[in-house]
Amino acid sequence: MEHEQRTPSGPGDRAEELSEVSQQLQQLTEAQSRLQSLLDAVLNVSRELDLPVVLRNIVTTAMELVRARYGALGVLDESGEGLSEFIPVGLDEGEYRALQGVELPHGRGLLGHLIHCPEPLRVEHIPAHPESVGFPSGHPPMRTLLGVAITVRGRIYGNLYLADRLDHEPFDRHDESVVVALAGAAGVAIENARLFERTRGSAERFQRLLLPRLPDLAPFSGSAAYRPSTERDLDPGQVGGDWYDALPLPDGSCAMVIGDVVGHDLIAAAAMAQTRNMLRALLYDRRTGPGAVLARLDRTLHAVTENPVTTACLARVEPSRDGAPWTLHWSTAGHPPPLVLTPGGETRYLSGEPGLPLGVDLRLPRPDHTDRVAPGSTLVLFTDGLVEHRDHPVDHGLAALARTAAAHAAEPLDDLVRVLADEHPGDGHDDMAVLAIRLP
Repeated sequence: MEHEQRTPSGPGDRAEELSEVSQQLQQLTEAQSRLQSLLDAVLNVSRELDLPVVLRNIVTTAMELVRARYGALGVLDESGEGLSEFIPVGLDEGEYRALQGVELPHGRGLLGHLIHCPEPLRVEHIPAHPESVGFPSGHPPMRTLLGVAITVRGRIYGNLYLADRLDHEPFDRHDESVVVALAGAAGVAIENARLFERTRGSAERFQRLLLPRLPDLAPFSGSAAYRPSTERDLDPGQVGGDWYDALPLPDGSCAMVIGDVVGHDLIAAAAMAQTRNMLRALLYDRRTGPGAVLARLDRTLHAVTENPVTTACLARVEPSRDGAPWTLHWSTAGHPPPLVLTPGGETRYLSGEPGLPLGVDLRLPRPDHTDRVAPGSTLVLFTDGLVEHRDHPVDHGLAALARTAAAHAAEPLDDLVRVLADEHPGDGHDDMAVLAIRLP
C-alpha cells in the first residue's frame, strides 16, 4: 500500500500560516465589533419617540459609526424637490457664529444631486466634483462626503450627509454599507415618531373636546385650564379623567364642580362625560345641599353604570344681599378642598370633613359645609395633579399653590388660571385641571 509523501513545512511556512490565521481572527473581531456598533446605533435611534430628538440622534449616531467630523440631515419638502429642514451637527461655536445670517441649504449642488439621484454617494474631493457649487461664505471647508437617502414608507424622507472622517481618510465601502443599514433603521424610527405624535395629538384633542366651554355665569365670572400629564410622552393613547363644570342655577346661585375619574383610558374618559352630564341634571332637579347631590349622584352611577372610582368637589354659592358676604355650600368626595382667594391676596383652604370618593360605599353619609366668602373673592377648585409631587408631602404642594394664587390675585381670571396651571407645584405625573369662579 502506497503512502502519500508530504513535504514537511519549514519555520517560515508555519509563520506565514500563523500570520494568515491571525489576520483572519483580527478581521473577524473587527467585523463583530462593527456589527455590535451598528446594533447599538440602531437601538439608539429607535429609543426616542420625539421627532426632533430622533432626527438629531440619527445624525450624531451616523457620525459616531464612521467617525465623521461633520454631519447633517436634510428633510425634503412636500414637492420632494428641495429641503424644508436642515439639521447640522458638529460645528463648533466659532463655525456657528461664522454662519450667522447665512441661509440654510436649499438642496442644490451635491445636495441636490442626492435628492434627484437617491443612491448612496461617496465623494473623495468635494470641490473637484462636477456638481459641486462651493460653500457659502463662513462655511467650514469640507473635503470628503458620504450621502445616503432615508426612506419612510417607500418615499424619500430626507438625506443623511457626512463629511470628513476624523482620520482624514476618504469614506470607504464599509462606511457606506454601515450608514445605509442605519438609514433603514432611521426610516422606521422616523415613522414611529410621526405615528406617536399623531396619536398623542389625537388623544389630547379628544380629552379637550370632552371638557365643556364654561357658559355665561353673570354676574359671576369663570375660567378654567387643563394640562395633560407629562407621562403621555410614554403612552400617547392615555386619556385623562379630569373634568370640571360650572353653571348658573334658576335661583340666582352658581354651581361649580371639579373631579377626577381614576384611570387614564377611554373608560375613564367615558365615565367622566357620564358623571358630568348626570350631575348637571341633578343640580337642576331641585335645590339641595352639595352633599345630598353627590350622594344621589353616587347612587345613580351605581345603579346604571360600572364607573370607576371618582373624586369630586361640588360647591354652590348663593347671592349676597346689601353687600353681605356670599354664602358658600360645598362638599368633597375624596377631593382637595376649595381655595378662597381675596382681592387683597389673602388665601385660605376651606376646612371640613372630607367624604369618600364616589363609587366606594353608598351607605356612608356625605358631609355638607357652609362658609361665608367676601364679595370680589375668587374660588379656586383643582384636581390633585396640580399639587401632588412624589418627593414632597401634599401639604407642600397646597402651600405652594396658595402662594402662587396670592401673587396673582389681582390679575384677570384667565391669566390667573393659566399661571396656576403653568406654575403648578405638582410633578406632572397626573393630568391637571383648575377652575376659578370670581364673585361679584
